[in-house]
Amino acid sequence: MKIPVIVFSRAPAPGRVKTRLAARIGDWRAARLHLQLTRHALRTARAARCGAVELHVSARHAAFAGEKIFLQRGNDLGERMHRALARHRRAILIGADCPALTAADLRRAARLLCAGYRVVLAPAEDGGYVLIAAHHAPRALFEGIDWGEPEVLAETARRLRGRRWARLRTLWDVDRPEDLPRLRALRFSLRYRSPRY
Repeated sequence: MKIPVIVFSRAPAPGRVKTRLAARIGDWRAARLHLQLTRHALRTARAARCGAVELHVSARHAAFAGEKIFLQRGNDLGERMHRALARHRRAILIGADCPALTAADLRRAARLLCAGYRVVLAPAEDGGYVLIAAHHAPRALFEGIDWGEPEVLAETARRLRGRRWARLRTLWDVDRPEDLPRLRALRFSLRYRSPRY
C-alpha cells in the first residue's frame, strides 16, 4: 500500500496565518502555533506509513528547512489541491490544522482507496473537510467551490453522486478562538516563544 500523503500548509509568517486566532493570541503566537500544527501533521503522516510524505506550501520558508517542499500552484484552494493530488494516481491530502486526525484515519483512507473507492472524505465540524483521498482526483470536485463557506462538504458530496466514495469520522480543525481549549487539551503550548525562523 504505497499511497502518498500530501500535507497542505502555508508559510508561518506572522500576520499572514491563523488571522482569526491572532486576534486573540497575537500574530507571533498564531504563526508559531501554525508551525506546530504543520509539524504535528507531518509526524502523523509519517506515522501512518502509507507512502511518501510531501509538504506542499504557499511559499518557501526557513522554518521548513530539511523538508521536501513542493510549492502550491493555482488561483484558488481548489485548483491548488487538485494540482497536488493530480501528481499521483492515488493520494491522500490533509490540511495542517487538524490535530485530531490520526495515523489510523490516514491508514483507513488508504485502505478504502485500495478497496476501490474513488474518493474518501473526512468531514470537518464547520462544514468543510480535513482530508480528501482520491483515485485520479476529478477536477470537477474542486472547481467553483466557495471554500470558506459551511456548504463545502455538502456541495462536494453532491458532485460525487454516482461515484463510489466513503466518509470517515467527523473531526474539528483549528480556525477560531473557540478551538483553543481543545488544543490545550491535546497539550499544544500556546505560550509565547520567539519562533526560530
